[in-house]
Amino acid sequence: MIYNKAYQVKFYRHSRSGKEPVLDYLKSLDLKIRQKINKYISYLQDNEGYLDEPFSRHVQGKIRELRVDFANNRYRIFYFTFINRKIILLHAYLKKTNKAPKKEIRIAINYYQDALNNFKLYE
Repeated sequence: MIYNKAYQVKFYRHSRSGKEPVLDYLKSLDLKIRQKINKYISYLQDNEGYLDEPFSRHVQGKIRELRVDFANNRYRIFYFTFINRKIILLHAYLKKTNKAPKKEIRIAINYYQDALNNFKLYE
């Protein structure tokens, strides 16, 4: 799923395993929620990787959180904008608490560091 606009959306790919956690997560979801998330990702692209609240919020450093609510569920995707107009989707989860769990943020930070260390995967 690479979107064709001025900003490209890419899925973070783990440098060792080759897995794409956000893509795998999206594939596990129901079709209707996937469609809504894809709409938000497209909206993120149209806005060059930056959306105001309630659609997105700053998490830490360059990492932001795309916020998609569907029925009574709150889906979150951590991402960052990268050189050459790329948006890298790092990590996704179903939010069940008021604050983003530190565990989920740590995962996103680890993926962010891995993406920076292996930036050639995103060229």
